[in-house]
Amino acid sequence: MNRVGKSICGPACLLEGLRYKPAMSIHPETIESLLGEAEAALHSGDVTGEEKALQRLLSIDKRHLTALFMMGELKARTNDDRAANGFYKAALNMVSVGAAVSDDLRPKIKQAEEFLAGAHGRFEAFLFRKLDESGLAGNDTPIPVRQAIDLLMGRKEIFYQKPSVFYYPGMPQREFYERSEFPWLVELEAAIPDMQEELQGVITRTQEFEPYVQGQPNRPRPNNPLLDDPSWGAHYFWKDGIEVTENSVHCPKNMAALAGAPIPVIQDRSPMALYSVLEPGTHIAPHYGMLNTRLICHIPLVLPPDCALRVGGETRPWKAGEALIFDDSFEHEAWNRSDQRRVILLFEIWRPEISEDERRARQSTIIRNRLKSSVHRLVSRGSSPTIWSRPHPSSCRW
Repeated sequence: MNRVGKSICGPACLLEGLRYKPAMSIHPETIESLLGEAEAALHSGDVTGEEKALQRLLSIDKRHLTALFMMGELKARTNDDRAANGFYKAALNMVSVGAAVSDDLRPKIKQAEEFLAGAHGRFEAFLFRKLDESGLAGNDTPIPVRQAIDLLMGRKEIFYQKPSVFYYPGMPQREFYERSEFPWLVELEAAIPDMQEELQGVITRTQEFEPYVQGQPNRPRPNNPLLDDPSWGAHYFWKDGIEVTENSVHCPKNMAALAGAPIPVIQDRSPMALYSVLEPGTHIAPHYGMLNTRLICHIPLVLPPDCALRVGGETRPWKAGEALIFDDSFEHEAWNRSDQRRVILLFEIWRPEISEDERRARQSTIIRNRLKSSVHRLVSRGSSPTIWSRPHPSSCRW
């Protein structure tokens, strides 16, 4: 006993107190009599009497499995799908956590599952009928509405931004953006034939592209199945904020097209632009990007069939002549299931929600952090730091 006269209960005692104790052991005669009343009313067609008996029974024992199944059946017979859905789900949840199921209840499990499947379809049809009445059916349905319905109906799961390095609060949780939101894309997409012509010149000069994922001697090797594998290849125009002139000089039309995009300019970090190559049969495993202040833009240049990109809960194929813009801080993956090479022009752009002042602030923050990191490395090596000798970009990649 403790000082206030209460017994001190250990973990085992607490668990015992929380464990569900069926009301049958407390009110056996009442439970049995109410169940008998409900069954008698069911056989006589007395819906009101059956419902009253079951309601009283469930007020005593809210987890009585037979009563839950019977109430689900009653609501289904009276066309109250929403209530039937609730009672059937409660009964099936009881079964899923190990409630004892007698032989006479086993057919009711299948009956409940079949009802729920049918109710799911009827509810979906109801939603789309209402959308049609409001003039929002089919392709006219706003994308957020379609996504909300997919989540509601269980066709998709909810994904969130999870950047591996830097999270900027307040950004909308959107996997894909639409081309119509970026007027500058019109001119860039019009340049695709010119960019494709320059790409062919690169392919003629370059038999094999460098691997996109590469190990660095001063970093732990990434746990990526495509590490040092040119099956996911890269041909950079800008890398870590530095122009790769030996590549860009051969592709002036690519560089001119990129000049019109709102590409971040951050010391040692951006711009970043490249041909991204997926060889036949290559699958980029699910992963997260580094930050959520940018969007990634894909311009398809060589596009075989059976290629697609999944971002969060949505999968989209690339389409010839059309940009694909997405937030890579969501889990995403891509694949080329064809027998041909796929090539896109890949570059990053500022999120449209981030103002010019926020962009300048973010650039200053990154520069300060890089400088602190450089000074820390020099001090830890016993060197005297000098603020004008910034590290080479390859030594400070994110």
